[in-house]
Amino acid sequence: MSRKETNSDTMVLDINEEELKALSDAPTFWQVLKKEFKMDKLATFCLVLLIIIFAVIFIGSAVLDQDQVMRINLRNKYLPPGDEFILGTDIGGRSIAGQLFIGGRNSLLIGFAVTIFTSVIGIVVGLIVGYYGGKVDNIIMRICDFIQVLPATMLIITFVVVIPSYTMWHFILIMTAFYWVVMTRLVRSKALTESRRDYINASKIMGTSDLKIMFGGIFPNISSIIIVDLILSFAGNIGIETGLSFLGFGLPPSTPSLGTLVSYARTPGAMSDKLWLWLPASLLILVMMLCINYVGQAVRRASDAKQRLG
Repeated sequence: MSRKETNSDTMVLDINEEELKALSDAPTFWQVLKKEFKMDKLATFCLVLLIIIFAVIFIGSAVLDQDQVMRINLRNKYLPPGDEFILGTDIGGRSIAGQLFIGGRNSLLIGFAVTIFTSVIGIVVGLIVGYYGGKVDNIIMRICDFIQVLPATMLIITFVVVIPSYTMWHFILIMTAFYWVVMTRLVRSKALTESRRDYINASKIMGTSDLKIMFGGIFPNISSIIIVDLILSFAGNIGIETGLSFLGFGLPPSTPSLGTLVSYARTPGAMSDKLWLWLPASLLILVMMLCINYVGQAVRRASDAKQRLG
């Protein structure tokens, strides 16, 4: 073998080693996310504040009895904040603080549940239609198109009025039935791109099952984008629930909600003389939405940076 060929082989080996080292040194999404939060102090503060708010709400609601909190006592009607009732009482003499804890828990649980249900359905359906394409893709996408053109808010209100013995779980399932298509479209678009990559073709040639390719190959590579959408969808679902409860078409009247507390602002004189009825719930919603938005934007930037870094 000549010296020239030996030098050429050595150069190729060095290049391959450098490429492998570069690939192995590529940061993971969680490493990029950690770095992003270190750089963005406001997002870090919002994340810590969210954890504290969620912990206080769930711990506080766990020690309260909902039936006791919602029991009417007209002798305590419209009491201002004081020693006995920290945030005052409403028209029925019920503690605003107790309703704030339980209502916050209910609104968060609805947001979590709807986000999880819509995401699971959207991820599964989106991966299937994005991977197989063809007729399956056409049929599912036409169903999604049909659902998206429906007036979802009006239909949710209709179902709330029509269903007898209406509960929180009915509300969660109704919302899930209309909002799973958003995640489906997102996952489908990313799965269509990933399914054309070389590693997917190599997996098919090796005889890897379709399920393993979808959930073991495609899904991990699009998970960072899904996480971003999960966070922002969570905030949106809380907003939808509180908005419908504010209008009187959300949770049942016997179940506290942040939207129901905000609706007390429509009580005569509440905007000027009875701020304790609606202001705490309004501030809680405002702070949570801002914090979730800042955290979601930080995660989005980390996802974009991960895609650029490879």
